[in-house]
Amino acid sequence: MQTFRTATEAALALRPDVPVYCFRPQVLMADARAFMDAFPGETAYAVKTNGEPMVLETLSKAGVTMFDVASPGEFAAVRAVAPKAGMLYMHPIKAQSDIRLALETYGIRVLSLDHEDEVAKILRIVRALDLDPATVTLFVRLQTKGQAAYELSKKFGAAPAHAVELLQRCHRIGFKVGICFHVGSQIEDPETYERALASADWVRNRADVPLAGLDVGGGFPAEYGHDPRRKKPQMPGLGQIMSRLRSDLTEWGFSDVPLVAEPGRVVVARAFSLIVRVLLRKGRRLYINDGIWASLSDSWTGKITLPARFIPDPARTTRNGDPNTVGAFRVCGATCDSVDILSRPFWLPETVDTGDWIEIGHIGAYSLSLRTRFNGFYPDTFVEVTTPFDEGGDVQGFASLETMAD
Repeated sequence: MQTFRTATEAALALRPDVPVYCFRPQVLMADARAFMDAFPGETAYAVKTNGEPMVLETLSKAGVTMFDVASPGEFAAVRAVAPKAGMLYMHPIKAQSDIRLALETYGIRVLSLDHEDEVAKILRIVRALDLDPATVTLFVRLQTKGQAAYELSKKFGAAPAHAVELLQRCHRIGFKVGICFHVGSQIEDPETYERALASADWVRNRADVPLAGLDVGGGFPAEYGHDPRRKKPQMPGLGQIMSRLRSDLTEWGFSDVPLVAEPGRVVVARAFSLIVRVLLRKGRRLYINDGIWASLSDSWTGKITLPARFIPDPARTTRNGDPNTVGAFRVCGATCDSVDILSRPFWLPETVDTGDWIEIGHIGAYSLSLRTRFNGFYPDTFVEVTTPFDEGGDVQGFASLETMAD
């Protein structure tokens, strides 16, 4: 992998016509260690957020020894780069063959569930492998409600009374048991965890079984950009969230219970940026070589604001417009699909034109894991960059909440 000081240097040296991911391993290591230092328990990185081998290997070097996995592909990815790492199989609904693979081949001993039929599936495999249930820990996942960019309890989670029954059932069989929840991705309110802990306390008191652990899931927000023409949203910082979480854990009597968190965005978002090229400027539209079916699917939802840096092509000697004036441009993706248009315009210098590049920052979370091969496009070019995105020069553009007419 080639190394450059900044993405601008990479763009001007390589003059790429394909999207280029800029990986910043030092940023990834620093953000991972910052989370581990702040959280009062074990850190299990959520592999779904970005499961690239370079990411998992860097996290292992940073001291991450536990990973939250959800599929055979993720089992294999972790084992390939971190053979001694622990894995938590926290997908609540699993294929029976995948349960067997997890228990028999990968030695996974921590799983989650939210329904009695899942208990039956796991028990069937445990008995077939002649395992002692006491060597397996089952976390019962609770439904939660909170303020987050992406709400995650519409699909998974047991209602509190149902969770009580599941804990008691698993305990009677002989499994170790725990409680887990996931308050949503990119939380917007520090009190979100407090409400989930209150529900967990209610369940614990009524189940009246020994708890092997409490998994508070993810939700810890990543740092993105903001439109300076609008009031900056008051997103809670990691320090604020951790301070409040520690207080809430003590208040609800969970400070002495073994704790686990499953961070994703907050760890990996800042570790990557993306260099895209303007294939064509058509009026107020910019057609780029990436889009919603590749690296920018997460931004399509309009839930986050991506910072962007303009990288003009020095080969273009004449330009139209005032370079000091910034305007809104509708951004269209590379595929033939007319849906492939970002939900927010990018504000860029009026001189932006065909052949220029744009560096889009903080795309480490989900951008790579959600990219597809639709229409034959699949960005897969990487360089290493040593300067954090925020230190790579002024950010001239950003995805704005403002709408614009076609």
